[in-house]
Amino acid sequence: MKLQPQSDTRDRRQFIQASAWGAASLLASAKSASLAANPLQLIRSEGVKILLPRNRVPLSFIIDDSTCLVNMGHFCNPQFATAWPKRSEYQKPWRAWPREIPDTFVRRFGQWCMQHGVKGKYSIVPYPACVGWLDRELPGWSRTELQSSLKTVREWMVPHWDIHPEMLTHTRVIDLKTGRPMDEISSATMENSFPQRKISVDHLASYLAYALRILKNCDLPCEGITTPGGFGNAMKAELPIAVDQAVRDVYGVELPHYFKYVVSDDQSTEPRLEHLRNAGTDDVRVTVNVPAGTGDWFGGWQGDVLSEPDRYCNQDATSGRMVELIERRQPAVMLCHWPGMYSNGSEEGFDAFKRVVVSLASRFANETMWMKVSEIGRYWAAKELTQIESTDNGLNLKAPFATNDFTIEINGATGPVAIQQGEEQTMLQEVASPAALTAGTWHAKQQSIIACFNLPKGNSRVAFSATALLTKESNSR
Repeated sequence: MKLQPQSDTRDRRQFIQASAWGAASLLASAKSASLAANPLQLIRSEGVKILLPRNRVPLSFIIDDSTCLVNMGHFCNPQFATAWPKRSEYQKPWRAWPREIPDTFVRRFGQWCMQHGVKGKYSIVPYPACVGWLDRELPGWSRTELQSSLKTVREWMVPHWDIHPEMLTHTRVIDLKTGRPMDEISSATMENSFPQRKISVDHLASYLAYALRILKNCDLPCEGITTPGGFGNAMKAELPIAVDQAVRDVYGVELPHYFKYVVSDDQSTEPRLEHLRNAGTDDVRVTVNVPAGTGDWFGGWQGDVLSEPDRYCNQDATSGRMVELIERRQPAVMLCHWPGMYSNGSEEGFDAFKRVVVSLASRFANETMWMKVSEIGRYWAAKELTQIESTDNGLNLKAPFATNDFTIEINGATGPVAIQQGEEQTMLQEVASPAALTAGTWHAKQQSIIACFNLPKGNSRVAFSATALLTKESNSR
């Protein structure tokens, strides 16, 4: 779990009930500063509203402390105990916990999630608890076992999950010159609380890039990073800059994102756009900060506590944090730690998770959709930065980022509806209800229409009414 931005002294494993999204004023001022440095004069026509994708609430599942084979609960615990000897939570019988979370469990988890449409983020710690490098050797396992484990992640997790490094080790800070842990063992040299003073953005970006390169060597795709605990707490304003530099440099992606914060209470769970540059040009650049909306109530980071699934969603989906977020129509992103899914072999956390997913589907199947964290971030970047200008019987759109399932409501418009890009026109199909909306469809309401389509990057046009479409057809002859 992530620390509150305003509570750096609290342990990352604790879910804080008082705004975990962070001091709202801090984030608001950071966003204002970003916009002030890069003024964005958005064209937004009256009577046009950008809705949630497919007019549904995004769901996602963030999994921390996962990696290949290594049970981070077992291997992290003694290192945390050395760095923080007075913390009782580390005085546990970690030797009795399994050293491995097997690939058979990863496959069963991935298969079940595929069958139920679950998507999210899955960490791969590159040098897990200093056991071994995933792109080289993992002592205690053969090279064949390591390669098989990476193949399992590619086949069962990559299709529906973002892969993030959760820094390099999730325990000891690494000297980038030597590739070895710092000599000192203390809170100052643990990634969970690094750095404890300001360092250069370049240094921070180099640390992130080092982790990203290991995953790239493993042939794993990546568009963002996850911070372990309080990593970066001393550099919250600089972190999105470092994320942008590192992810762009190593993977060349156009829209980096990261996960660090947990939102509680009434704070918005919508992603935040940070480090915005080149606004209003054809080369808009931004880093997306995507938060979780729950604590970790599945088995804990050590995998040794009983789950509390009702805190996410009770049996009939009438209460719980996920229900609250869905009813507020804000992104509902669950959080857990991988050892808590495996639960030291009992899989109690996995069973609790399955019950929550089934319960949510029983009530909200037509109101929600599962998305990767990167997909949520991309949608919000398009939602907030796409310019929309009304013209006769249509809308001109200028989008800095493409996104799927872009959904808009247009007051006073009538169908049919088409999407035009250049000389190409695609007719949308009318559907009878908002629940039936998918990309390439539209729905007529009493005084408006809702159109859902895959938004292309750059200039495009939404044309509506028979008159506009006939005019387009005539002009094309």
